[in-house]
Amino acid sequence: MSDTAEQGEDQTERTGQGAEPPTDEERFLERRERRISANRSAERALARFGFLGTLRERLAFVQEAAESYDLDETSDMYGGGIVETLEKRVAELLGKEAAAFFPTGTMAQQVALRCWAGRTGNPTIALHPLAHPEVHERDAFSQLSGLRPVHVTSEPRQPTADEVREFPEPFGTLMLELPLQEAGFVLPSWEELSALVEAAHERDAVVHFDGARLWESASHFGRPLDEIADLADSVYVSFYKSLEGIGGAALVGPKTLIDEAKTWRHRYGGRILQQFPTVLTALAGLDRELPRLPAYVAHARVVAEALREGFAAAGIPWTRVHPEQPHTNDFQVWLPYDSDAVMEAAIRQAEETKTALFANPWGAKGPGLAFTEVYVRAAALEWTADDVKSAVADFVVRLKEEVARQEVAG
Repeated sequence: MSDTAEQGEDQTERTGQGAEPPTDEERFLERRERRISANRSAERALARFGFLGTLRERLAFVQEAAESYDLDETSDMYGGGIVETLEKRVAELLGKEAAAFFPTGTMAQQVALRCWAGRTGNPTIALHPLAHPEVHERDAFSQLSGLRPVHVTSEPRQPTADEVREFPEPFGTLMLELPLQEAGFVLPSWEELSALVEAAHERDAVVHFDGARLWESASHFGRPLDEIADLADSVYVSFYKSLEGIGGAALVGPKTLIDEAKTWRHRYGGRILQQFPTVLTALAGLDRELPRLPAYVAHARVVAEALREGFAAAGIPWTRVHPEQPHTNDFQVWLPYDSDAVMEAAIRQAEETKTALFANPWGAKGPGLAFTEVYVRAAALEWTADDVKSAVADFVVRLKEEVARQEVAG
């Protein structure tokens, strides 16, 4: 039987005789479910994410996080108690006067930018077009607060001090995402970052750091967190992206700003009755994951080099690991193939070998060009460079099989 005929039979079995073929959305959801299921059941992975677990597993995680805390303390009410404990700790870690806990980073940043616009008298926010508010927040700060974004550069990198200094119109706030995820989790050097902040201050603008992943950026800068945060007028940090909390964020800065931010937090619906499960996991993340992040960053560089060498040994004509030496424990991999073929090969490898080399989805950056994000966490520390190369060789076998199958299928 030909491949095409087999596919036809498979389609009939899935949809029923004469049934409509699945829609693009149905195919997307089916593949997503396969990918998550394969990665959950894999015996080896570069990262394991608790948020993909069952409700039972997540509840057990909260209970484990609570073991190191005084559970006889009265529970939080509308931001008191344990919430204030977390706020004080984060403010001290980042060397700022005060902190405010928020249920989401999106809310924290909207409030920060709104408050700064009121204080500077300028509603224009200078940021990168790949920054989180521009890509993932559905124009929230312009729709909700009437703020106006301007882009100091469109290049897939951090802006330069000269670009900030020479920008042809005034702006009240410069927002810097550290690292810039969509460009490959890239960071400026310490000298470049210092110059960027200085250039903004020369223009009487304030500087806000989108530091969702600031925790793991300290290794790249070679500076402690409070020294990094000291450059900015305000900083937002996340508790789930790197610290494995179940959610939550914090905004840190001058006490007068944070007091105002808490007012807007209430207005935005963020003054929640009780948040102790989220806060407990955030505190546990600060205790357990934060000290481990430098080891993850160091090992990410080992993994990146092994991926590069593995693909070269497997005869792939062109590969890009970006950045060449990762700035954090997350980075991108680019391959010269159709994203559907690469995705299917990655899922098949996890399903058939119980090794999840590429757990994240693959996206298309043009015809025959696919990319994915690679996250290195505690699970990756068990991998040697040779383990990575072996997994790459196995992945490439399945990739070539999938490319050939798709070519036959037309």
